[in-house]
Amino acid sequence: MPRLRLRVMAASLSTLACVLAGCGSGDDGPDHGRRPDGAHVTIRVPADAPTISDAVSLARPGDLVLVAPGVYHESVKVSTPRITLRGESRDKVVIDGRTRQPNGIVVSAPGVAVQNLTVRNNTQNGVLVTGSAKAAAGLPGRSGGYDTGDEPVTFLKSFLVSHVTATRNGLYGIYAFSAQNGVIEHSYASGAADSGIYVGQCKPCRIVVRDNIAELNAVGYEGTNAGGDMYVVGNRFAGNRVGLTTNSDHQEKLLPQRDAVIAGNLIAANQQRATPEQADGGWGTGIGVDGGSGNRFLRNRVTGNSTAGLVITATADIPPVGNQIVDNTFDGNGVDVGWSFPTATRGRGNCLRGNALDSTAPARLATTAACPLPAKAPSPTGTWATPTAPGGIPFTEVAAPGPQPQFPHAATTGATVVPAVPALPEPADVPLPPVSLLAAHARVRTP
Repeated sequence: MPRLRLRVMAASLSTLACVLAGCGSGDDGPDHGRRPDGAHVTIRVPADAPTISDAVSLARPGDLVLVAPGVYHESVKVSTPRITLRGESRDKVVIDGRTRQPNGIVVSAPGVAVQNLTVRNNTQNGVLVTGSAKAAAGLPGRSGGYDTGDEPVTFLKSFLVSHVTATRNGLYGIYAFSAQNGVIEHSYASGAADSGIYVGQCKPCRIVVRDNIAELNAVGYEGTNAGGDMYVVGNRFAGNRVGLTTNSDHQEKLLPQRDAVIAGNLIAANQQRATPEQADGGWGTGIGVDGGSGNRFLRNRVTGNSTAGLVITATADIPPVGNQIVDNTFDGNGVDVGWSFPTATRGRGNCLRGNALDSTAPARLATTAACPLPAKAPSPTGTWATPTAPGGIPFTEVAAPGPQPQFPHAATTGATVVPAVPALPEPADVPLPPVSLLAAHARVRTP
């Protein structure tokens, strides 16, 4: 047996013995026995532990859980801070819920990195990162959203989800709920019956969603009650029913949604039929702002969305206020920008500047609502054609993804150190994306 494996097994057994004996805990919380030398180790699955859950239970802060190719039928709960859970092969390390469990991976501790694996066939979420005990237990979510009742808002602080494929999950592919200071990057989400990537209930979020592909979902990306240093940049949201939404919702806490930056994304052809039905019947819309305020939409390419490129409306009693639509390129949409307020709740101070666009509803918005605009200026309302959404398919029948890019040197790189606060993008540095953004690894082609 190689010496390295002997050392890993010895360290793991020492840790397990310490836990069983009730060794004293340190700064990382109770029940976390320390190795005598404080060393960080790699725990391999199945060589050192038969299941991923077993390996995670052995891991201590700073350790790497490295998973060999295989299909693992388990729900993995990560409650130890600062460990890295990584697959050796993104496409061949598969956590498969067989539609028998709510979540594939649940992260409830800070500083955890989840990397280079596939999570599929869960009734709720592929990867859930949360500070909510109710959400971590899988209690909410059955009606398509997370209402945690009178549970106080508790944030999980710092996380990383990178090079993860989340497909065919019954609610969300990758879900950060009641979490702050994190990054979701280089990942792929498809077949979610709600949204491929979701960020909910954070303020300030200090979360970056970047360089991801979300396709063949009901909604590509959704941010609910998520704002304050919330960045969605350089993603491909194409071939869903709805590309992206940012909204306020009474079902979650921290109303209203505000202050997100949506920049440099390709949001295209979001009228894909072979997808799960969108809960609100949305179809053919690139960007939807529903009761969100103070958001900046910068240099996005919004093209080929059959109903509308960007829509602003109100959520019940919550008006959208002060959203800025600046330097975006709109092309081939049913209407490029449409504002609609069918109830007494109206928007205020929403404005446009420097966009390439052909049509708005009401007409001439680029002139009548040009930025800057007084915060109290009423937003007019318009109408346009909104076709009935066609029937969808079960999330379990969505087309499987193709091979996705691997985390570099996954099997030989040590554990990832997740920063307490991620580096946040400079919006001015985010360019307008090409039509070909991330196309090499997408199934849905855009015009």
